[in-house]
Amino acid sequence: MPFGSTDEQPVSRVIALAKANQLEKIEVNGDKLTVYRTGGETFDSKLEKGDSITSLLLESGVEIGEPGVEIYSKGSSGLSSLFGLLLNFLPLIFFGGLILFMMRQAQGSNNQTLSFGRSRARMMPFNRPTVTFADVAGVEEAKVELQEIVEFLKYPERFLALGARIPKGVLLVGPPGTGKTLLARAVAGEAGVPFFHISGSEFVEMFVGVGAARVRDLFEQAKRNAPCIVFVDEIDAVGRHRGAGLGGGHDEREQTLNQILVEMDGFETNTNIIVVAATNRPDILDPALLRPGRFDRRVTLDLPDLQGRKAILRVHAAGKPLAPEVTLETVAKETPGFSGADLSNLVNEAAILAARGNKKSIFMSEFEEAVDRIIAGPERKSRLISRREKEMTAYHEAGHALVAWALPHADRVHKISIVSRGSMGGHTSLLPDEDRYLWTKNQFSDMMAVTMGGRAAEEQIFDEVTTGASNDIERATKIALGMIKRYGMSKSLGPRTFGKREEMIFLGREISEERDYGDKVAEQIDEEVKMLINLAYTNANDLLITHKPKLVTLAEYLIEHETVSGEALNHLFNDEPGSEPEGVPAVPPEPQPYPSPRPQPTIQPRPAPTLPSTSGQDGPTEELLR
Repeated sequence: MPFGSTDEQPVSRVIALAKANQLEKIEVNGDKLTVYRTGGETFDSKLEKGDSITSLLLESGVEIGEPGVEIYSKGSSGLSSLFGLLLNFLPLIFFGGLILFMMRQAQGSNNQTLSFGRSRARMMPFNRPTVTFADVAGVEEAKVELQEIVEFLKYPERFLALGARIPKGVLLVGPPGTGKTLLARAVAGEAGVPFFHISGSEFVEMFVGVGAARVRDLFEQAKRNAPCIVFVDEIDAVGRHRGAGLGGGHDEREQTLNQILVEMDGFETNTNIIVVAATNRPDILDPALLRPGRFDRRVTLDLPDLQGRKAILRVHAAGKPLAPEVTLETVAKETPGFSGADLSNLVNEAAILAARGNKKSIFMSEFEEAVDRIIAGPERKSRLISRREKEMTAYHEAGHALVAWALPHADRVHKISIVSRGSMGGHTSLLPDEDRYLWTKNQFSDMMAVTMGGRAAEEQIFDEVTTGASNDIERATKIALGMIKRYGMSKSLGPRTFGKREEMIFLGREISEERDYGDKVAEQIDEEVKMLINLAYTNANDLLITHKPKLVTLAEYLIEHETVSGEALNHLFNDEPGSEPEGVPAVPPEPQPYPSPRPQPTIQPRPAPTLPSTSGQDGPTEELLR
């Protein structure tokens, strides 16, 4: 071939010359090759699509670079061969970098993909506004118990000098809304040590073993920050009784519980970690969790009494503009059975009502309206009822109130209303003069008579009964059954209990009752219940006959004003049988029945008033009779 020829040659020719060591270098420009032979001759060649001259030469056993053939990309340095190799390994480099990125992300606390075994506990920061024991009211005994825990963490030498050991755990139990979580936050604010908080449900995951791993991680964090406090809210989500029983077996939950048991009282001691847990279901917790050495103390938070409600109201009313007429003691007396959360909501509702009325202060009327709204719901002003149904409702509620006013062992009447609220057509509120913890047979008998007073008034005035007494009958039956089956107040059956009950203690719900008596005893119980209810109905009916003028007076007043307070009721009755207040006729005319040709209005079902508490919710009496 002549010198300097640039005729295009096949790639096979290039490879053959390279094998014969007759090439100096090759310049690559895309798929075009410029080949320089030994002696100065050059020619061109062209690669097939997708081929690489470097790969072809290496496959043929030709050495690249010194002392072999040198390959250059046109316009670049001799690093072109290295660049070609990098291109071949680029996919592997990309996937390797992606895996490394995912592994680094998995170490972050917010990752939800690969960090299943990491604890979800949050540590309370020190610069955050804290809750202290001064913000917690109505649970003084519980505060004393937890104050000792705080003092042990702050001044351990006082206790260690006497040989005392720090409690491993404190279990807070009580109904919902009594301040368990708030008290734990107060402990965090007072202790001045790291405070970890987590919910029991956050341990359990879809993968078996994750919960136990999270428990280990939580306690490892706690040990690194010891002394510290770990708060587990709603521990019943993970601490249920193992094995068969309520909820059945659950491998993941049981493994998690086992790990908690080991961490709280295993081979490692003196870890200076205090576990505080809260639950409203202590009856379903595993016994191993409750033994001393794990939860050494059990602190019960019950519904607040009168003094507790006053203290709670003062805490929540602080900083709010109350009118001079507002007396928190009166509000506390009107709210028996309210929890701390209920009272907080009550004060907030009163403030909202005052703002809605463009008032500068919160008056007593807002508090009373807030109580009614929480108990029975807002007024249903759009609900229209006929004149006859309004009269029936008025006489029904007047019957309750009159019987309660006349009986010596019944609670005093606080308010009577025929204003529709929620699903209620009217209600009569009774309030005890003081907190009551024991109930007598006479009190139960008078309570049943009060519940039957509405039905007796309907039958006496209108000579018929309505569906409005359905809840009254249910409540009277429950009271009678409690007297016979639970409290042994039957002379014929004697001081015995009947039926083994399983119930949710702090939730106040009965799960089941096992019947442990025969058919003959069951018939006797039915007869006793029937006798008690009939006696209560007879007593209520006799009282209404005796005080019929007062019944009519009160019902007519209710029809006109719709709401009567306890003070107004006493003024109407003037506290003297047979005497009436000035301006009110001694015997007001009784309502005349409608003529038969006139169509009668349909009586809609109406829940009966709540007795003896102020609400449609369960009061202390309901708790006793469950």
